[in-house]
Order: sequence, then structure tokens, then C-alpha cells
Amino acid sequence: MTISAGIGLANYSFDDAKGFWRWVALCDAEGVDSLWQSDRLIGKDPSLECMSLMGALAGGTKRIKFGMNVASMALRDPIVTARACATIDVLSEGRLLPMFGVGTARSRDFSATGRPTKGRGQRAGEGIQIMSRLWAGETLSFDGRFYQLDEASIAPLPVQSPLPLWVGGAAPAAIERTARWGTGWQAGIETPDEIDPVIRGIKARAAELGRQIDEDHFGAGFGFRFGSPDEPIVQRQREALSKRVTQGTPEDYTAVGSADDIMALLERFHAAGAHKFILRPIASGTDDIIKQTRRLIDEVLPRVKAKNRK
Repeated sequence: MTISAGIGLANYSFDDAKGFWRWVALCDAEGVDSLWQSDRLIGKDPSLECMSLMGALAGGTKRIKFGMNVASMALRDPIVTARACATIDVLSEGRLLPMFGVGTARSRDFSATGRPTKGRGQRAGEGIQIMSRLWAGETLSFDGRFYQLDEASIAPLPVQSPLPLWVGGAAPAAIERTARWGTGWQAGIETPDEIDPVIRGIKARAAELGRQIDEDHFGAGFGFRFGSPDEPIVQRQREALSKRVTQGTPEDYTAVGSADDIMALLERFHAAGAHKFILRPIASGTDDIIKQTRRLIDEVLPRVKAKNRK
């Protein structure tokens, strides 16, 4: 049972592609556990399409693992997505960490792609089941509400067997999907108090189904910045966050200050059952993102790794 920390991105805040790849090379060389890209199709804020980035990282890195946090399965065809993930896992020699959820009904991505929000949970659930079974090598016939398959199979299969299948979401249906098909669960924008009952619920339901999810396959994430809460970039980030959450305080979702402040919030999530962390730098521009990442590598990651030696 281990604790680990990766780095996640929502917006594309680099000056250019060269700056992005400088940052990726730093993470790949310096022991960052994993890289994660949020999923958003429509919006004015620059962001990278998550599945395209997974393919790029497969060829542009040597060691680090990577995943999407989280890709909306209600927007994606499960056959195409299963094939894409298998291909990326093969070409990266087993470094993909697929993570899927439903997606919020407030997202304009649904209307933009012609997908109704009604039934999106069941649609995502069918898609996750189909992908899991195809990755396991089944020749699959499936008669669902949204998808019908007749002796479908894919090849080559993923290098990882089983291919990890992380699931996001905190609703009862998400707990059921995770317990039934997932190999891990990752929190979204939730507080430590909010993730505790979800993790407990997944473990209990998995046991009822005769399954077990590893203790260190439950995760959480939060924004961080080495700096001051008074900085404009922090104020803007917290203002945007306040529009998306209804519980807790900014300190429940972001750690701003020193390495001690970051570790303090990480410890709170760890006490609630999280072992895998996706830390999102609150930064803008290549130099700022690299500076924040460098300090995380130097001042926080050694303390995270030290917890595994206790």
C-alpha cells in the first residue's frame, strides 16, 4: 500500500508547445508519479483535448504514467475509446491510467456534441462495462439500452492486464460503477469530509460483489501554489471555484503557502482514505508553472515518498 502524487492540468497555460514539453520533460525526469489532463471540449479557456494528449505523452515521455481526470464516458463511443486506450497502452509499454466518469449536466459539451444529458449515467455505465470486457479479451455480445454489440473484440489488447480503470463521481450510481467495474476511484472537486463516505461506500459495495479494490487505488486532488493567498492568481482561482462548490472553505480545496501547507491538506485527504493524489499547480505561463512544479518536486514529493518508508 503506497501513497503517490502526480500533477494535473485543467487549462493550457504555457507560452507555447516548447514550454509545455519542457515541463513534461521535467516531470518525466524528476520522479513525478503521473500526469493528468482534465476533460473539456467547449470553452474559451485554452485546454488540451485529453485523449489526444494521452497519445502525445505515449511518444513524448519515457517513464511517467498518465491519465485523464476524468474523461466523460457519456460523450464517447465505447468501442472507439476502448481501441484508443488499448493503442496508447501498447505504444507507451503499459503507462496509461484511464479514468472515466459521467460529466456534469451543466456542461455545454453535451449539447455541442448532440448528446442528451438524460440517461447519461446509464450510457456511461454501459460504456465502462463494454470497455472493461473488451480490454480483458472477451468476444463480446451486448444488448443494452444505448449500445448493442455482436461478437465484438479488439486487438492488440492493452499491455497492462488488467488495464487500470479508474472511475470518478460521488453519486450512488458512481459508487456502484466503481464497485462493479473499477480498479480505482478518484475524487473530483470534493473536500476530505466529502470523500470519506464515498470511499467507504465503494469498499462495502465491492465486498458485496465479491471484489476488492486496492487501498492505494483511492485518490483525491487539489490545487496548490507556493505563494500567498493574496496573489491575484489565487484570488481568481478561488473565485472561480466558489461558483462550482457549495460546501467547505477555500482551504478545503486548495493549499497555498509553503510545503507544510500542501502536506497539511494532503494529510487531511489521506486520513479520509486517499492514497493517490493529483496536485494541480495554480500558475500561469511556462516559467511560473515550471517554478511551481520544481518546488513541488524538491519540497513536497520527498515527503510524500518518505511516508511509504514508515
